[in-house]
Amino acid sequence: MQRGVLVIVDELMDEGIKETLDFKSPCSDSSNTCTFRIADFGCSAGPNTFLAMEKIMEAVEQKYHAQFQNSPPLEFQVFFNDVTANDFNTLFKTLPSYQKYFAAGVPGTFYGRLFPKSTLHLAYASYSLQWLSKVPEEVVDTKSPAWNKGSIQCSGTAKEVAKAYSAQFKADMDNFLNARAQEIIGGGLMVIIISGLPDGILMSQTVVGICIELFGSCLIDMAKLVSNNIRLGLVCARAGVHFIFLMNSKKLKFSSNLRINVLFLLLLSSE
Repeated sequence: MQRGVLVIVDELMDEGIKETLDFKSPCSDSSNTCTFRIADFGCSAGPNTFLAMEKIMEAVEQKYHAQFQNSPPLEFQVFFNDVTANDFNTLFKTLPSYQKYFAAGVPGTFYGRLFPKSTLHLAYASYSLQWLSKVPEEVVDTKSPAWNKGSIQCSGTAKEVAKAYSAQFKADMDNFLNARAQEIIGGGLMVIIISGLPDGILMSQTVVGICIELFGSCLIDMAKLVSNNIRLGLVCARAGVHFIFLMNSKKLKFSSNLRINVLFLLLLSSE
């Protein structure tokens, strides 16, 4: 999905870099080369981030050489950021061998400062800001009017639930923007790609919303089984994923529907 979106917004990114990015001081006075620093906030384990960085660098180089005819060489430093639990090993193992930039990993939440002041020229975040820093406390409180009744998403049908998620999103975005405002140099640029819904359309009415609701129901069913002292054994085979429940040393097979749902969700999450 992200790769398809990147192809669509590629032209818009090129225009934004060409018209908005300011190259007043790309080089330090004591250096014969210019270093352009990019950070991808929410890079995951790749490979979409590599494609995005390549497209950004191509657009930046075009603008740089068009603006400065006899300019020093331009070098790139790319920082890949995600939460500490991210699979950075896979990210760097699959780093393209042909990359023309210096790469570094920066673990930590992007809802706070991650870099010194005025060090980044371009900040990039694609399909990452929809992940909140935490679940709003009200939606898991059974005594709260915003209790989400065990659902793992904001479907939009309950106003109090939507209000709680909206407040958390606003707080997170304020923290994200304030942090980046200190880290990006004057004249720098920030690119944010995020999904949204047209007015009057609920999350529960979309394909993504239906899939998430299905995912949530599977998790709840599995949690109920575990709470009933049923041990869940998971065997992953190269040909596919097979689940086996064990109880009193007897094998209990999945119902066909549950098996299909779980496999379907695993395919989604591996995208």
